[in-house]
Amino acid sequence: MPELPEVETTRRGIAPHLEGQRVSRVIVRDRRLRWPIPEDLDVRLSGQRIVTVDRRAKYLLINAEVGTLISHLGMSGNLRLVEVGMPAAKHEHVDIELESGLALRYTDPRRFGAMLWSLDPLNHELLIRLGPEPLTDLFDGERLFQLSRGRSMAVKPFIMDNAVVVGVGNIYATEALFAAGIDPRREAKGISRTRYLKLAIEIKRILTHAIERGGTTLRDFIGGDGQPGYFQQELFVYGRGNEHCKVCGTGLREVRLGQRTSVYCPRCQS
Repeated sequence: MPELPEVETTRRGIAPHLEGQRVSRVIVRDRRLRWPIPEDLDVRLSGQRIVTVDRRAKYLLINAEVGTLISHLGMSGNLRLVEVGMPAAKHEHVDIELESGLALRYTDPRRFGAMLWSLDPLNHELLIRLGPEPLTDLFDGERLFQLSRGRSMAVKPFIMDNAVVVGVGNIYATEALFAAGIDPRREAKGISRTRYLKLAIEIKRILTHAIERGGTTLRDFIGGDGQPGYFQQELFVYGRGNEHCKVCGTGLREVRLGQRTSVYCPRCQS
């Protein structure tokens, strides 16, 4: 599933080609996503100029002159730019055609993504209860410390809770906990303020680096596959269960936390 850095890389890839452009029409080939695409999406969006392309958590917000298209890539979705009229393949469900001659094409084989319309997106039911963005001043270690008091859940699912902070998915939670030297199994309430301050710094650092790597490895959102670059070759623990720790050489261990596999180093993380 695309995580926050991949969604942000997508935003940066498509925004320069959308912002300031007028929508000529919207073609919906299959409305059956996680929630049905609105029947009147073409009427609402066609003829409008796209003002900005923003992001809230893992949602892309394509802001038109009146109203916003809220898009989520789900588990298998991607967005790319193609020439208007380019034949669509089986899982290419939506084209937003622009007067520039390009079309924003949404592809989603598993159809678990979303394309919804809102006049007040930040108060939409999917967004209104979200916590702060991790790369803003609203998120820090003090917030983690205060919200963790009395919480007996493991620290990894705690920092993955979108009400605590958005966008810290499985990959980046695993990596941040390793960088901060914190065992992902530890109870959230048992971690000190000092260690939470360190963890918040590592979350910000790793997400920022992942976004930068996505940008440098991005091939092309025009006519390409629309997939951002990952930095998997730089991962210390995620996906490396039973391999050796790159820092100390100890065998990495796997455990299930919050229905997710988590990998950690029993020596580097305590």
